[in-house]
Amino acid sequence: MNSPGTPTFDQLRIFLAIVDTGSFAAAGRRLNRAVSVISYGIANLESQLGLMLFEREGTRKPQLTDAGRALLAETRAIAAGVDGLRARVKGLLDGLEAQVDLAVDVMLPTQRLGQVLRAFAEVFPTVQLRLHVEALGAITGMVRDGTASIGISGPLAAEAEGMDSVSAGSILMVPVAAPAHPLGQFATIPPGAARDHIQLVLSDRSRLTEGRDFAVISRKTWRLADLSAKHALLREGVGWGHMPLPMVEDDLASGALVRLHLPDHAGGRYGLSAIWRRESPPGPAAAWLRDQFVELGRNDGEALTAA
Repeated sequence: MNSPGTPTFDQLRIFLAIVDTGSFAAAGRRLNRAVSVISYGIANLESQLGLMLFEREGTRKPQLTDAGRALLAETRAIAAGVDGLRARVKGLLDGLEAQVDLAVDVMLPTQRLGQVLRAFAEVFPTVQLRLHVEALGAITGMVRDGTASIGISGPLAAEAEGMDSVSAGSILMVPVAAPAHPLGQFATIPPGAARDHIQLVLSDRSRLTEGRDFAVISRKTWRLADLSAKHALLREGVGWGHMPLPMVEDDLASGALVRLHLPDHAGGRYGLSAIWRRESPPGPAAAWLRDQFVELGRNDGEALTAA
């Protein structure tokens, strides 16, 4: 059984240049090589592989053989991989991180998160991203222990020692319930009525806020560690609770949920901050992420006033 040799990357580049330009001469112009060098390179590649890659006789332009067509996709993948490797090495030499670990609060609107990360992929194509979505003190905990290099945290970040932070906007939290829920059927909710019904409360998976409650006014609570599960239960009429307005706007518009105008607790702002360890400031890519979230959060106060 014949064993093919190992082609050089330069030989593969020549092969792709001929395919893309349609001739040996055009490939030579693209690569700034003499036609004789192009011909020699392809001849060596074919010899290494033990296959004919181009039909040269009976045609003005070199045509791929069946073997050439079969190897084309693999060759493009190799070339793309080498180009990606070189770009990543250049980024490392320039001080760019190889990977950014980002932790974001579950209250952060998904549309804003998607907008920032889509742009990040375009601006930093060589930087890998690892995304963590958590609640309350878990964001601060992940940044503090080094699991994440930067976080977009709720208001608890202000209590953390050894952290630097900058405001990244705020989200309007509103009390909601299903229309069939007893609170949803009141024309005017009397003071204290919410205390008699199950309140769905988002719990913290970290130990930073163990034993502490936030915006809890009911004597009956169900604790959930997942905001999507809380959303689903609210839609099913199981209790009432506070939700970020961007997440329930469609439900309020369709009538799947109703906004509760509680006289004793109407909701309020949930402040967001970009946080990082003071001893380990973010690199170029992480700093770019931080600045994007900060910039997009500048108008949150105006939006909340309008709401």
